[in-house]
Amino acid sequence: AATATARALAATDGLGVATRVWTRTPVHRRLRKALPDIGFGPMDPDEADAWVRKTTGGLIERLPVTVTDQMLLVLVNALALRADWAIPFEREATEDRPFTDADGVTRKVPTMFGTPPPFDVWMTGGAFVVDLRCAGRGQGGPPPVKVRLVLGRPGEGAAEVLPAAWAPKEARTALNADAVTLAVPRFTLRTHIQATRHLAALGIRLATTPAADFSGLSATPLMLSEAVQEAVLKVTEEGLSAAAVTVLPAPAGAAPGPPPRRLHLAFDRPFGIAVLDPGEEVPLFVGWQAEIPSGD
Repeated sequence: AATATARALAATDGLGVATRVWTRTPVHRRLRKALPDIGFGPMDPDEADAWVRKTTGGLIERLPVTVTDQMLLVLVNALALRADWAIPFEREATEDRPFTDADGVTRKVPTMFGTPPPFDVWMTGGAFVVDLRCAGRGQGGPPPVKVRLVLGRPGEGAAEVLPAAWAPKEARTALNADAVTLAVPRFTLRTHIQATRHLAALGIRLATTPAADFSGLSATPLMLSEAVQEAVLKVTEEGLSAAAVTVLPAPAGAAPGPPPRRLHLAFDRPFGIAVLDPGEEVPLFVGWQAEIPSGD
């Protein structure tokens, strides 16, 4: 099942999924044959760092853990995404604008400006959601990911705002606007998470204890010492979402209509971002920009 899921994700445009195991102890041959998409090799920390660097396109330089002599096996899963916006932000329009972080500190940061189609912006509860469409490879090509920016009410945190990014369509409210303008900072999010303490919530309770049973993996008694995740998410003018923009001109001689209803969304305070698989079922990357954005 895990291999099938990885293959399905790997079929997404711009998304790379890879898993590799480095070990000091023999791994059952039948397991290696059952997992043809996973590489196995002898323990080599330098090689592991180089693999991480290559697989992530340099976004992550090395393993998020230090390999010690006591580690008999290291399993690494890497997820790398590079996608261009269907409608890029104009780099010439980027300018410094104020951003106020979660502590109330305000500083000017490079801010991008765009005009997403109104149908790509909606509300879920009290949060605004912007669907930044990614450019695909054209008809017949693999589908691109879904990238969503989420702006909640002032003072709301990640747990309250982020679920709006993957809320079902029935929960969405269309905007009463004919045109939308968008201001969002250029930003890079980096996280390093000790995930071991979250394993119990996922039903993994014995793997970190001497009662762990990895006999299907190796004849050597093994237990999980820690689970660590490092992630980097970078958003620039060119990309990290691709419908064609359709213009419906009014026929000649039509009477002038009412002035357009315009909405300006300024992501100038804490906001969220979620990258979903094309089917909008699996959150691949989820981030919360609470600090002053780093545009490096």
